[in-house]
Amino acid sequence: MAGEVVGAALPLEYEDDLGPLMDRIGTARCVLIGEASHGTHEYYAWRAALTRRLVAERGFSIVAVEGDWPDCRRVGRSVTLAPGSADDPRAALDAYERWPTWMWANEETVKFCRWLRDRNAGLPPGERTGFYGLDVYSLWESLRAVIDYLAEHRPEYLATALEAYRCFEPHGADPQAYGWNTGLVPRGCEEEILALLTRLRRPVAPRTGRGGTGDPMAEFDARQNAEVAAGAERYYRAMIGGGPESWNVRDVHMADTLDRLMEFHASPAGPGRAVVWAHNTHVGDARATDMAAAGMVNLGQLARERHGRDEHGRDQVVVVGFAGGPGEMIAAPRWGAPMEVMHAPPPVHGSLEAVLAESELHRGLFVVPPEEDKPAFLTRTLGHRAIGVVYDPDADRRHYVPTRLADRYDALCWFRATSALQPLHLEAARRGELETMPTGV
Repeated sequence: MAGEVVGAALPLEYEDDLGPLMDRIGTARCVLIGEASHGTHEYYAWRAALTRRLVAERGFSIVAVEGDWPDCRRVGRSVTLAPGSADDPRAALDAYERWPTWMWANEETVKFCRWLRDRNAGLPPGERTGFYGLDVYSLWESLRAVIDYLAEHRPEYLATALEAYRCFEPHGADPQAYGWNTGLVPRGCEEEILALLTRLRRPVAPRTGRGGTGDPMAEFDARQNAEVAAGAERYYRAMIGGGPESWNVRDVHMADTLDRLMEFHASPAGPGRAVVWAHNTHVGDARATDMAAAGMVNLGQLARERHGRDEHGRDQVVVVGFAGGPGEMIAAPRWGAPMEVMHAPPPVHGSLEAVLAESELHRGLFVVPPEEDKPAFLTRTLGHRAIGVVYDPDADRRHYVPTRLADRYDALCWFRATSALQPLHLEAARRGELETMPTGV
């Protein structure tokens, strides 16, 4: 298949080489950009390069990442020059505390966020591009943020928030303990969280009257923190049961958050335009992998199902995957362990990465053609390497997801050799959440 690979490849050496991919994106309102590991420089750098073009040339107003909502809001406030925010996005990124911090506290993300802040500085507040987190893990941080907001702006609902907070208190600061305890005492805190969410979903009106802040973003932030707390409560209960349910709770939450962001940023022309940064395992359509047979859904699948095409039949969702050969990356040998610079071995024989490597292409961009007659490497089911925050190079064979590339992505960026991400600091963070299947992503 090496000849087919070379024939299908487009150059990928300079940012201008992204032109054919920009053409493929066209009028899409949602572009999901993946990564084959959480610690590879090339994936982060090229994802940022494509995003810069989407923001500058197509007016994308949302950058939504596989990160916690409260942490990412600090970054978002900085890049949009919100009053009282950090003058340098690096300070906001350096404040990430939950393991694995290197996912976003890295030089590559700093460089992009500084560019975004500089660009936003020349625009009126209503036209600035925001930076947001999609994930579900920040139970305590989100609950505290809701309480602070209600205490100042909607005190009539404060008692409901405090009741939810007190329900979780016996489980301590570790929300995983809540999951284990609800396995023994099933009642949990679901009722308290839903009561809080019901109140925060009520509109604040009028903006100049009693209640609310007059700041739509502050009110959206409070509601989203309540949505995170509700999602986290479901996630930790599901986590204890094993199987696909906790994964599905997490990805449905991410898809719902993305929908809310696109609605919040809507204009007369339609929903807000969003770029998503997350692992291939989240953004690549699960239906084109063995995840579907395991009962799993993911963000990419849900985005296609919800926003697939407009009334003119034009794609509104475009998914871009990444793949790489041997090279260095940042990962950890076990959950919660200090990060290390690790070396991924050459790809397993017969895998997608092995097929691409055999072509001897240094780098390449593959845009899936619309024709039915596609090259075999795009349509055959091939193992596709997926490395999360936990990795054992000696067990590399376990890190391949059977994939039909043409159905999973709309385009793929290939790097024959890779280098490690540049973290801002050594890992000294509190332990992160337990893994959900598939592991480490």
